[in-house]
Amino acid sequence: MIAFVAMTLRWSLLGFALAFVLPAAIAGLWWAVQDRPGSWRDADWGPSGVLPPAESVPGAAIRVLSARTGGPKGALSVHSWIVHKRAGDARWTRHDVVGWGAPVRRDAYAPDARWYSNTPDVVGALAGADATAAIPALERAIADYPFAGRNAYVIWPGPNSNTFVAHLLRAVPELGITLPPHAVGRDYLGPGWQAVRDAGGDLHVSWNGLAGLALGPRAGIELHLLGQAVGLDLRRPALKLPGIGRLGVPPIADAAVAAPG
Repeated sequence: MIAFVAMTLRWSLLGFALAFVLPAAIAGLWWAVQDRPGSWRDADWGPSGVLPPAESVPGAAIRVLSARTGGPKGALSVHSWIVHKRAGDARWTRHDVVGWGAPVRRDAYAPDARWYSNTPDVVGALAGADATAAIPALERAIADYPFAGRNAYVIWPGPNSNTFVAHLLRAVPELGITLPPHAVGRDYLGPGWQAVRDAGGDLHVSWNGLAGLALGPRAGIELHLLGQAVGLDLRRPALKLPGIGRLGVPPIADAAVAAPG
């Protein structure tokens, strides 16, 4: 019996090291050799050109973007935000959360601005009639965000910028989007043990955003620890790794990003 327990413990520790520690260490080594600004004052916060001008997109559209954040935490996390436009709008509307004052901000930055000089990726998109139908629900979810009070932001384990976008994606499953596994804070559901089955059928279980799991058609299979996730995307096959992100089929087809609404 003792030998069985010892073997189980060894294999558990090995699995933990391979699943969480090794990918995070690789991400840290990669980040250490990147050319990065010394502070937020030195960073480029200007438009990146990732999004087309709103007037060139004739229909409604929604995009979720994320970019590596600044400083040492950029090795393991991204900052996420969401933009949308209705048919005929001449500009994108951006919403994200920041870490001072009233956290939910509207149009505080250009819709596709670099974050600490890091160019964002589009991690999900919806266009045309589907976007038109989803925008009212998205706006209600923004208004109902439960951690919108002044000074409610907590950098780790949340609620933070990724908590905000994850809340919107759970509330509007029509978007069909999930944040990358290294969007630290996305799994924060509230203090203590929380269990939520979202409107899209995914089950989320979390303890203070520090440990938990997610299962469902959009989340796939995920285990969460200390703000990171390891798992499998079954819908668009990919391995999800801490600090690294996705390895496999991209979360969104290039044509879906480039196509006009």
